[in-house]
Amino acid sequence: MTPDRSLIVVEDDSGFARTLKRSFERRGYEVVLAASIEEVRMVLAERSFGYAVVDLKLGGASGLACVELLHTHDEEMLIVVLTGFASIATAVEAIKLGACHYLAKPSNTDDIEAAFNKAEGNTEVALDARPTSIKTLEWERIHQTLIETDFNISEAARRLGMHRRTLARKLEKRPVK
Repeated sequence: MTPDRSLIVVEDDSGFARTLKRSFERRGYEVVLAASIEEVRMVLAERSFGYAVVDLKLGGASGLACVELLHTHDEEMLIVVLTGFASIATAVEAIKLGACHYLAKPSNTDDIEAAFNKAEGNTEVALDARPTSIKTLEWERIHQTLIETDFNISEAARRLGMHRRTLARKLEKRPVK
């Protein structure tokens, strides 16, 4: 772990962000909160961080742009991406853009700190033969299409070949957070 124990938490859920902040401060980190990519830009103009925790969905925007901004600012920064709707496609993109790890919510401070410590790859990780369900595959495809369309429901429904109301009903059952 780097000696710089400064952390930026990029999370638009203020309650969750405050909880993470208090928890990391108890572990000796200096924590700064940001709720949007614009706030991150302002903070980065004045300082750098050793660590970052980024929510994948920031309001209506994608946290992937924030990951890219943070990595461009400091390639040594360890960035962990958190998401409530994990998919292989977004995990791959997050890693390509500079994240060192990708965690599905709910994740706690222990999980995040462990992810910082596992920034290097491990060739000994067992390969799971876990089959993916049709519902999970469908949800991952919907999620990927939503990201590609900047969360435009009408355009996503068109690209998925379904009626807009059908997509809206699916999203009501499993909302994107």
